[in-house]
Amino acid sequence: MSEVILNHIQKVYPNGYQAVKDFNMEIKDQEFIIFVGPSGCGKSTTLRMIAGLEDISGGTLQIDGVVCNDKEPKDRNIAMVFQNYALYPHMTVRKNMEYPLKIAKLPKEEMDARIDHAAKILGLQNLLDRKPKALSGGQRQRVAMGRAIVRNPKVLLMDEPLSNLDAKLRGQMRIEIARLHKELKATTIYVTHDQTEAMTLGDRIVVMSDGEIQQIDTPQNLYEKPRNLFVATFIGMPVMNLLDARLVQKDGRPVLTGDGFQFDVSKTMADTFERLGFGSNKALKVGIRPENLRIADRNADGLHGHVDVVEMLGSTTNVYMTMANGAKVVATLPGDARVQDGTELTLAADADALHVFDADSSVNVLYL
Repeated sequence: MSEVILNHIQKVYPNGYQAVKDFNMEIKDQEFIIFVGPSGCGKSTTLRMIAGLEDISGGTLQIDGVVCNDKEPKDRNIAMVFQNYALYPHMTVRKNMEYPLKIAKLPKEEMDARIDHAAKILGLQNLLDRKPKALSGGQRQRVAMGRAIVRNPKVLLMDEPLSNLDAKLRGQMRIEIARLHKELKATTIYVTHDQTEAMTLGDRIVVMSDGEIQQIDTPQNLYEKPRNLFVATFIGMPVMNLLDARLVQKDGRPVLTGDGFQFDVSKTMADTFERLGFGSNKALKVGIRPENLRIADRNADGLHGHVDVVEMLGSTTNVYMTMANGAKVVATLPGDARVQDGTELTLAADADALHVFDADSSVNVLYL
């Protein structure tokens, strides 16, 4: 079992800056966890505290039931893959992978067996005698992973390992990492700012901002049930559309209306608004994911605006529109959608596809 428990973890630097605030999480054995968020949100600092590369200012860190706050990195049975590979340029691939095993003073036969096994998993068998300068970026990253996994760690930590690769290589390496995790069955904690990596790799994702956890959930739930405005706008590309709205009564039924648009609400929403005691004219923000918008008749309820830019992406078409009140809206439509720059357009969405946030607290009121 390789469980990691972070209990009220904090990181405060000598100048008083609090990089991580009250981080609480239980990571299960063999789970693949992603820490995601913008630069400076505390995700790498949290990872480094787990690794023992940063001191913990408050709280307790447990690995397999053992408190590790004061344990040296070498005594935690973890391995870490960095963004910059950190390979020794004068050593061959084999020597780079062998180095941590020599430090551990393993027998030569066991070192060779571990290296050969890792090389087979990562497709490095024909590269063992090369030096890093003779390798591509993707190959160097696989060597860095190989050097980590030969240690048979309880916990594998990865700090933005793909950020130095081009888009095509990142896609290939994502598949490699997912396959590697299934084969090794190691508890893995992975830091990234790339939401594509987060959504495709993680069993659960930790969304962070300003040193605080915003939401811990599955990729699907983060997308479908964001807890607040930050999560809603961080997860998803293009970014969720947000519109200032008010809850009003029209013909005896509640509707969400704003400057130049109107949406009916579902029964579930109406029941939620009633339960929360929302009165008429309650200030809210309506969120609509671009892929949930569709072209509607010009006289229909929905979003009315002027088409500024059309992006043809093959299977999809992104349409960027400005409403009469100046609000910007983007819709992701099918690739065969025929929309022209400079035209007027009406977009509609089903009531069940709407997200509703409190204008003051930014929380998603549908999941309170």
